[in-house]
Amino acid sequence: MERLKPRTIRLIGRLHAWLWKLTAGRFIDTIGPAPFLMLTTRGRKTGRERRTPVLYLEEGADLIVVASFGGNDMHPCWYLNLQSCPEAEVMIKGERRRVVAQTVLVEEKKQIWPRLVKLYPQFDAYQQRTSRQIPLVRFSAMTS
Repeated sequence: MERLKPRTIRLIGRLHAWLWKLTAGRFIDTIGPAPFLMLTTRGRKTGRERRTPVLYLEEGADLIVVASFGGNDMHPCWYLNLQSCPEAEVMIKGERRRVVAQTVLVEEKKQIWPRLVKLYPQFDAYQQRTSRQIPLVRFSAMTS
């Protein structure tokens, strides 16, 4: 299967974010067993808030997301935004949480990746389509 172009992925994300906002995330919060959260980052160039729906895996009190960008050879903008400013907000089923992002180390990724692929098998296909190592991001609750 051929990968989607970055422009198409962004358009799908914007549509998903619009539907999420319209319904407060009540109707489109999963793909099969894989749950979605709405991620809000600060744009690294504009400083404006950017919202992106992403699949997530719960890991204790933390959340793990995959910066797959559909298997394209570039990182998604939200991941680059987090590299610039790791503070973000996630919304799950109407509940907002302030979080701080950290890229998961390679050794830890080896432990988590099989669980993510079980949750959403397409992640494996995405990794096979690209020469970059797809990063995982851990979101932890912000402490005051």
